[in-house]
This record gives sequence, C-alpha cells and structure tokens, in this order.
Amino acid sequence: MFEIEKVSGIGEFKKERFFDIHADTKNPNLEEYIYLAPNEKVFLVERKNTLEVRCDRNLSKLLKEEFESVMTSRYFGVGGVEIVLSGQVEEDKIEDLVRLSYNLTKEMAD
Repeated sequence: MFEIEKVSGIGEFKKERFFDIHADTKNPNLEEYIYLAPNEKVFLVERKNTLEVRCDRNLSKLLKEEFESVMTSRYFGVGGVEIVLSGQVEEDKIEDLVRLSYNLTKEMAD
C-alpha cells in the first residue's frame, strides 16, 4: 500500500476525498483521494490499487513501454500516468514519480 508520508522532498499538500464523476460506479465506500499542491492543483490521485501522477508526454510514453502496469491517466490524460500497484514498478520509482508530479504541479501558474 502506498504511503505518501514515506516520500521525501515534497512540501505541503492537502488530501481530499475524491468521487470520480466518470467512474462506472458511484460507490461512496470507495477509497479515492486527490492530493493538492499549495496552489490547489492536483498532483496525485490515489485509488484502491492505483496511483495517478502528472508527468510529461515523453516520460509517460517511456513508462508505458517499460511497464505493463502503467497506462494513460484517467484524471490527467496524456499529461500523466496511472500506475497499477502490483509490484511491477519499484517503490522508489513510484516515489520519484510522485515527487516529480508534485514539483511540476506546484510550479504551474494559476
């Protein structure tokens, strides 16, 4: 299970409950969260078995080629990836991607 507290190098953020309006099911028992950088923009979406992070298109393409458990993000679209937490992507790489997503997001203009 992913724990954002283990990710070093990120600053302040807020965690909020998230209900995906595009999901097939509107189950209120689903554990889905968004994480917001200080500028109130989302840098991470956490679902039961997946994480979604923001990244550039080139990195997204490379990750999808390297790992079967990485796909285009439902939340960020082509500007991000969704990672199935199956163990295929190493924990340190996931932490690097979360850190990158946070830094990219906090630099975004309002």
